[in-house]
Amino acid sequence: MSGLIGVNRFIPGPEPVCDNPQQTDFLMRLHRFFPAQIAWMVGGLFLAGVLARAQAPPPANPAPPVPAPLVLAGGTLIDVTNWGRSARDQQNTIVIVSEGRIVAVGSRTDVPIPPGARVIDCTGKYLIPGLVDGYAGMNSQGQANANLYMGVTTVVARSDSEHGRVDLAANPKPNLYLVDSIGSTDNWSLLNGHEDWAAKLREAAHPAELSPEDTARQMNDTLHLGTRVLWLGPDLTAVNTQWIAARAHQLGLITYGEFVSTPYTVGIEAGVDALLHMGRHELGVIPDELQRPLAEDPYGASAATAYDYAQHLPPTDQHLRAYARFIASHHAALMPAFSVYFLSLPGHRNLWHEPAAAVLDPANLFDPPDRVTGEMNYPLATWTRRLPAMALRWMEEGQRKKADQVAMRLWEINETIFAAYPHYLAGSGAPVMGALPGIGMHTELEMLVRLGLSPREALAAATNNYALQFGWNELGLIAPGRRADILVVDGDPTENTWNARRISTLILDGNVINRDALLNVRR
Repeated sequence: MSGLIGVNRFIPGPEPVCDNPQQTDFLMRLHRFFPAQIAWMVGGLFLAGVLARAQAPPPANPAPPVPAPLVLAGGTLIDVTNWGRSARDQQNTIVIVSEGRIVAVGSRTDVPIPPGARVIDCTGKYLIPGLVDGYAGMNSQGQANANLYMGVTTVVARSDSEHGRVDLAANPKPNLYLVDSIGSTDNWSLLNGHEDWAAKLREAAHPAELSPEDTARQMNDTLHLGTRVLWLGPDLTAVNTQWIAARAHQLGLITYGEFVSTPYTVGIEAGVDALLHMGRHELGVIPDELQRPLAEDPYGASAATAYDYAQHLPPTDQHLRAYARFIASHHAALMPAFSVYFLSLPGHRNLWHEPAAAVLDPANLFDPPDRVTGEMNYPLATWTRRLPAMALRWMEEGQRKKADQVAMRLWEINETIFAAYPHYLAGSGAPVMGALPGIGMHTELEMLVRLGLSPREALAAATNNYALQFGWNELGLIAPGRRADILVVDGDPTENTWNARRISTLILDGNVINRDALLNVRR
């Protein structure tokens, strides 16, 4: 027995060392109260565990919790399908939104409200998709806020000398779908910031066509930048227009036509998706002898003669009626941008009185209306400054009357085109020629109704028609799988489009936006 005790008695050994003072103290206590072999064995096991924990990879960060779904309960869901020709509104509807998307839509009996959901009571209200402005600029935070305040949740945005540079850094902002020119030089092209394109795209006095090889490369490069729409401008000749339209569709790109060199009938037959601007697409009625010179002179005297002919054609002319039927029977939709003529047509008002106008800076607008009168300004030539004030007022009034007469002639031509009932898309053209961002979308709805569309058809032109015409099936409808851009409005917009601006709740990408805060931004 005494031998066993002698074997097991304390045997001095080296002091255990560890960088961690607490671990060192623990080992010292083991060494002091246990035989050396046991102390070192236990200590080794302890150190092994410490090192294993130190060398083991840190646990993965747990996934953030999914936010509680948002539920819109009890409202009437407005039907904007079938170009606005259907009217199957759904009353007492449940709409469930999760992670920026609409996940369920139906009646209370069919769609239960998830536990823990955030519920907005929409009883007595109406649900419509966020509005799409199909052609506009958005060059500042103020313009982004004005759009959102007026319920415009998507802007198909163009950068050019009139619309300015698209402000991609604005926050918050509508969803932006970018437009870029194609097939010609352009100082405002989205590719201009790239070293290998800057020199090639530089304009001279007027834009000029690029070679087919450069155009093909331009199309691929702008697609990689995220461009959604190609703008086919006045200088493109017929062969290039046809080739670009076909190739664009292969790549899933949308085409907007604003033709001069290319006959409108050729562009339409080539499959262009939309024709821009009242005052432009009427050029499709000119005779061949006026069209042929435009291939060499799309900006000069030949173009002025062609426009003058188109604008003075009687609305009852058989050629105009045939052209209207031709548009209606083909793929192209019309985006007339009536808003840029709104202040030159009867029945207009001072748009600066709109609440959203408070965040707009006239310096960021092209040809803004007078803030006091709300009327368009018509600057006179510098030599007139020496004339008496009465003479200046007479000359300004003469220019205004002339502009109003042109607008009225174009409007009457478009009434004839409407009689053939082509498809329409709503685009404001803002911030140009008196069309104000956000506000212009609602003047566009007003003008479409004045033209002859029903309020529901006008609303469809600003929502689901974009899905039907362009295949943009992520927007335009309150349905499962669509992006959760939703307006809850206090009046029935199918009775009066004015009710589309009576927004009580604005939802962008599934987030409820504080509309009042949008009016507090610095311009």
